[in-house]
Amino acid sequence: MPEISERIEWFIRVSIFRNPIIMKQLGIAIGIPFGVLILFLIISKAIYALVLIAVLFLFTYLFILVVWGGKYDVGFELDKTGIRNYTLKNQAKKNLIINTMAMVFGLLSGNPAVAGAGILSQSRQNILIKWSSIRKVKFYPKSQMVMIRAGFAENIAVFCTPANYSEVESYIRFRLIEREILFTSG
Repeated sequence: MPEISERIEWFIRVSIFRNPIIMKQLGIAIGIPFGVLILFLIISKAIYALVLIAVLFLFTYLFILVVWGGKYDVGFELDKTGIRNYTLKNQAKKNLIINTMAMVFGLLSGNPAVAGAGILSQSRQNILIKWSSIRKVKFYPKSQMVMIRAGFAENIAVFCTPANYSEVESYIRFRLIEREILFTSG
């Protein structure tokens, strides 16, 4: 059996608008509700509202490019406890400012959805998924990525470098096999 490290840690900068998995997730999270709204607006011929939505999407795209450079700076740690995904310090500072503003403006404007989005976003800056919580794993070797699914709202994408993908995949497989042996040996 090959030697398995006790711990693997790395940092990566992921393009938000060029990663197919991120774009798929954005498409689901934003595309479905806005798609229904846009369809309704097209049927009701509300051109002004459609233009406002298009402008909103454009400003959101530009905001992401200006504030974060269109990139997501993330770190990962895999050890005997689980998989930790965390936002790197420089980006975490920006996120804290944006998320706090969303909370404050949401509360001041009486919009609990905006305040809740700020709180939820801030709570996802550092996530640990324990091996025992993992329910489904999907490997994407061509994209050097692993999708981890655990409980409700406990899902992360593990973005790897071309150099460490094989090691990360082997490590995850080893820990999950080890877990199964521990569960069945009882």
